[in-house]
Amino acid sequence: MNLLYDKRMLRLLLFLLCIPAILEAAPPKNGMVVAAHPRAAEAGTAILAAGGNAFDAAAATALALGVVEPGSSGFGGGGFFLLYIAKDDRYIMIDARETAPALAGHGEVYASSSSIDGPKSAGVPGLPAGIDRLVRHYGQLPLDVVTKPAIRLAREGFTVTPRLARLIQWRRNIFNDSARRIFDKKEGEIIRQPQLAETLSRFARKGAGDVYRGEIAGRLVADMKHDGGLIRENDLAAYQAVDRQPVRFDWQGYHIVAASLPSSGGLTLAHIFGQLSHDELKSLSPANRTHLLIEAMKRAYRDRNAWLGDPDFVAVPQDYLDTKRLLRLRAWIRMDRATPSAELKGLAEPSGNATDTTHFSVIDRQGNMVAATLSINYPFGSGYVSPTTGILLNDEMDDFATRPGQPNVYGLVQGTANAVAPGKRMLSSMTPTFVIGPKCTFIVGTPGGSRIISMVMLASLGFMLDETPAPLWVNAPRFHHQFLPDVVQFEPGAFAPALQQELSRRGHHLQALQRPYGNMQAIVFNRQTGQLTGLSDHRGEGAVRLWRPESTAANK
Repeated sequence: MNLLYDKRMLRLLLFLLCIPAILEAAPPKNGMVVAAHPRAAEAGTAILAAGGNAFDAAAATALALGVVEPGSSGFGGGGFFLLYIAKDDRYIMIDARETAPALAGHGEVYASSSSIDGPKSAGVPGLPAGIDRLVRHYGQLPLDVVTKPAIRLAREGFTVTPRLARLIQWRRNIFNDSARRIFDKKEGEIIRQPQLAETLSRFARKGAGDVYRGEIAGRLVADMKHDGGLIRENDLAAYQAVDRQPVRFDWQGYHIVAASLPSSGGLTLAHIFGQLSHDELKSLSPANRTHLLIEAMKRAYRDRNAWLGDPDFVAVPQDYLDTKRLLRLRAWIRMDRATPSAELKGLAEPSGNATDTTHFSVIDRQGNMVAATLSINYPFGSGYVSPTTGILLNDEMDDFATRPGQPNVYGLVQGTANAVAPGKRMLSSMTPTFVIGPKCTFIVGTPGGSRIISMVMLASLGFMLDETPAPLWVNAPRFHHQFLPDVVQFEPGAFAPALQQELSRRGHHLQALQRPYGNMQAIVFNRQTGQLTGLSDHRGEGAVRLWRPESTAANK
């Protein structure tokens, strides 16, 4: 891998950043937003400059991303906001995941129609309710102030970037007429969304009530009925964003806080690290460490696919993360050979009791933190724009096991725990995460469908083991195993030829990917010096934006 920086100097810089400067914890000296698009990061820092806190900035960033990154998230999608509320020393997750419309039944409709393309593939959007809850319960500014940057971007427009142009070219054939008029543009052209600007303006004045029970709701449902979608008035009226307790666990001196169900991310991270709780990964050879991580992923994804779902519908087995059970799984990992996925069936099972997506990270001067992962699922979601509202709708119904036992668009083979049911939230892989170390905190997350969890795991390991310079925590080549298919997917440059040969010798089936994946956006906060380091994945077009209190403008 050709690095444009000196690794040794970066190690020294990071070491100096994280050494204690004072005995008491220091709040951040500045505020920071790291997001997948510069205009969205600037929207967040503008709200910090206007007197907002991290939660206001997160809302503004999320709304702006929904405008300038329409292939990845939007007002017609959903996601998870992981929060740290500094004054209360409290963690909370806002669950703004979509739900299944009542007309979806138990998935029968998808036996003869697509769960990926078109209005039938859309779940009830959760992002408007999530934004409303974030601002009203945790923010400092009015909703109409927080929405201004997104409204301006929708009305005045933005330039199509190379990445967005590629996504448009990929998905343009599934656009409905409204989507085609708005998004079918080439690189360098301007996308304007006046109908969405009007919808966002109503939302700014009236809040989520108008989206779920008012004028916006009526327009959206009329479009659904006309064009064959499944969302109805009762589905919208019943929707609520929910505060949930995140998953929290310790691993070798670090505390990890991550998204809880209906995100599978936190439980799957806890499962992987629980298996490896007694392993000294830092001292292992590259071949042994990689082999061990692959085998732990394989076992964790097996349990994820079989047992996890919406916590309001599915009871997770009480011993799912039982230490003894996880260590039994670890004990059955042979270091000289890979365990075929087919051999894992019945092995220490518990008792029976998104490419496209986006992530951003925010911190303010009070120490409030947000890790938010948002999605409309596949690039441009359903490809359907509601003509009267300008809302691009998700295709999150494919995240259900619409056909249990059959792979979805990300290759995940899932069971009945994640089967479709009216009002149910589909299982997700989105994994916004905080990793709290002795001196520094890592705020991290990424898009990437079923590979999100393994990406966050690898980046978190980089932070905890501190074997690589900080930029490599988000930029290093990645690998992934999700139980089925029984293959190890890896990015270009992830495995040296000798490592590939050794993994193959042990029985791993390797699949070299032609393109990189993921788009991680992270912040490192030194709690003893107050210094911040922003890390934006070189695979994307993201940006780090720092807000200094002595300035009213966002600075790079």
